[in-house]
Amino acid sequence: MTSPPNLEPSPLPDPTSESPAPELDGGEDDWQDAEDPAPDPLSLTPYDVEMPLFDHLEELRQRLFWVLGTLGLAVVGCFLAVRPLVQFLERPAGPVKFLQLAPGEFFFVSLKVAAYSGLILSSPMVLYQVLAFVLPGLTLRERRLVAPVVLGSTVLFGLGLTFAYSALVPAALRFFLNYGSDVVEPLWSIEKYFEFILVLMFSTGLAFQIPILQVLLGVLGIVSAPQMLAGWRYVLLGAVILGAVLTPSTDPLTQVLLGGAIAGLYLGGVGLLVLAQRMGGIGTTRDASMTTD
Repeated sequence: MTSPPNLEPSPLPDPTSESPAPELDGGEDDWQDAEDPAPDPLSLTPYDVEMPLFDHLEELRQRLFWVLGTLGLAVVGCFLAVRPLVQFLERPAGPVKFLQLAPGEFFFVSLKVAAYSGLILSSPMVLYQVLAFVLPGLTLRERRLVAPVVLGSTVLFGLGLTFAYSALVPAALRFFLNYGSDVVEPLWSIEKYFEFILVLMFSTGLAFQIPILQVLLGVLGIVSAPQMLAGWRYVLLGAVILGAVLTPSTDPLTQVLLGGAIAGLYLGGVGLLVLAQRMGGIGTTRDASMTTD
């Protein structure tokens, strides 16, 4: 005969016992996926490869070699064609005669003109080497900004040079010529003239980079467009100070023109930042990350 089945209930597990908890197939992974959402694809670095420090230094050395070599070739080429450049830069002075007041003065002026011109001509290679060095560490979102920033910076620098050559330099020279026209005859030192015009043109080109800096600050979420507009009084004061510092002359007309251009560039940069935010949501990533945290 078979024994009857045991109908007694099985004992309940002791809650104080140290028996391991039952494992759930896939439950832990699903729970972790629910807690850790997928990262934003635009915040990833597609070429995030670890490199030793000496490899970074070797790459930096090679890129510096290309930068210095390109700069040297550009300076030499501009020095060989320096006379047309000098004649082009002398045009805003009109009928003024230039004097060489010391031996070798024109030679050193030629070196300055060649150096400034070579620096401008070699700037694309400099930008390329800088971007090639830092691009592997940038995210996809940051990579989308590289081309607009480089293009905008180049265009604005060229506009700054054009504005200085066509407006600032003639206005300053006209002021100085008219101020003493009935007392002295204008015979200028060629070294002083080129020191004046080169510094004024180069500093104006740098001042025209203000909108690019504003867009970068907005992209990084450091300053927003309303915050930039809220400090317009300080902007006007800073424009006046920059107009006085960047211009090598002391005439008020040149300072007012450059200060007005800086204020206009600042307002244009605010508008450009607002347009970029509306088109692509730029500048909201930092706020979004802060709210998710």
